[in-house]
Amino acid sequence: MFVWNHFTNDARVLRECTALAEAGYELQLLALGQEKTTVEERPDPFKIRRLGFKLPTFPHRWHKIIICLLLLAAIFYTPLLVICFIGTYLVLYKTKVKYVIRKIALITKMIYWGLKADADIYHANDLNTLFQAVVCGKWVRKRKVIFDSHEVNVSRSGYNSKVYPIAEKFLMRYIDSCIHENYTRARFIKRIYKFSPNVIYNYPFLQTHIEPINLHKQLDLPEDELILLYQGGLQEGRGLDKLLEAVPHIKKGTVVFIGDGKWKPFLVAETARQNVSHRVKFIPKVPVEQLPAYTKNAYIGFQLLNNTSFNHYSAASNKLFEYIMAGIPVVACNFPEIKKVVTNDEVGVLVKSDDPLSIAAGVNQLIDQPELREKMHQNTFQAREKYNWTNEKIKFLKIYQRLTEV
Repeated sequence: MFVWNHFTNDARVLRECTALAEAGYELQLLALGQEKTTVEERPDPFKIRRLGFKLPTFPHRWHKIIICLLLLAAIFYTPLLVICFIGTYLVLYKTKVKYVIRKIALITKMIYWGLKADADIYHANDLNTLFQAVVCGKWVRKRKVIFDSHEVNVSRSGYNSKVYPIAEKFLMRYIDSCIHENYTRARFIKRIYKFSPNVIYNYPFLQTHIEPINLHKQLDLPEDELILLYQGGLQEGRGLDKLLEAVPHIKKGTVVFIGDGKWKPFLVAETARQNVSHRVKFIPKVPVEQLPAYTKNAYIGFQLLNNTSFNHYSAASNKLFEYIMAGIPVVACNFPEIKKVVTNDEVGVLVKSDDPLSIAAGVNQLIDQPELREKMHQNTFQAREKYNWTNEKIKFLKIYQRLTEV
């Protein structure tokens, strides 16, 4: 199995790996690492190989010596060669070329370890690893390939280049099975590629008892303070800027962000600029196994995706089901998959996620009507009996069973 992240907070991949290991499959997960390649043996059991890469560097004390030697060589021997050397150094270490080199190196390492594994099935968890899976499973070996697409790559924020849909369309011809996260996305993919992918929802592990940590104490908040929680990546397009704008209009409670991401510096700065630091707190991301203990403290949870792409509009968000699993009602965007759950199971209120006043009104409704919030809280207990990985993994394992029987 391939995944283009460090596999520290990828709940979906963790669930799939655990299900396969429990079903008796011998599994190796190839993920990104830091500077060095490391191997982790988990008790699940499955093996994680995190692939690292780093451009060669010199100890700091050698820099001046090397510069002096290069200057002497330039003066007395081969100035053109030295100029080429310095130019190469600047390109490799001072421009974005170093990121391209790193990506190529990691792709090469994934292919190497994928081929060395000599697997029966190669499973790509994102478009960034589909090429590696196809090389290993079709171009070199003659094995089965699964494309488990967690996103809609032809309409996704930050993936505006035409390279992505072209690459996906080309590589899709080599796969044996395709997985998407919900039926709204599956219908969309069918219109584009003329086949129906398998649907595996991103439900969490079933947990009927979660022991909360004392988040009030950790944040130095009064025990009766309402925690209004957002958990997940701090990225643009998730309504987080609108949530900050809503804070002055929310009657009471502290907004808590758990997670990290490219937008965190902006959100921290905006919190100070809008003078709401006394009502907004930030906690770094926590390991996925520990997250429910934090979630359990919340009065409500936020899922406020903006309609910036079909990928957002069609999401059946993981965090929605994590809130439900922890017994937390939601204030959520009015998108098809999310609306279906929130409305049918009565576990929250729907708002316009691009409107701070609508967000505030949704929160205030649950603050002003604690009996309504309690009813929704009770409804989550029935909802989580449906929306859990124990049920969903049966469909997931059937995909593997069909491939191994052929």
